[in-house]
Amino acid sequence: MSRIRNAARNNLPTLAKTGSYYVIHICVAAMVAYAVTGNWIASLTLSLLEPTVQAVAFFFHEKAWQRAAERKAAAQASVSSSVPAMSSAVRSTSALALKA
Repeated sequence: MSRIRNAARNNLPTLAKTGSYYVIHICVAAMVAYAVTGNWIASLTLSLLEPTVQAVAFFFHEKAWQRAAERKAAAQASVSSSVPAMSSAVRSTSALALKA
């Protein structure tokens, strides 16, 4: 159970965003399903099934985007750190070469 709590704490913003998305999606899906079927029971059944699957998919979609952003930032950091800095001796030599 502590593993679930830790995962929830570590992903609180994403879980909150997923929860709000879920509620909005259920409301929209219920209205559309009722407009199509004219039956509240059928519309509520449809509106609970599809958004539930979507909410789970959305959570993992967000995590994938976060990982991609982290990888991109790490790659940019490694590229910028691998470019050697110009030493003062090289800079002074370069300055002398430019004067000549």
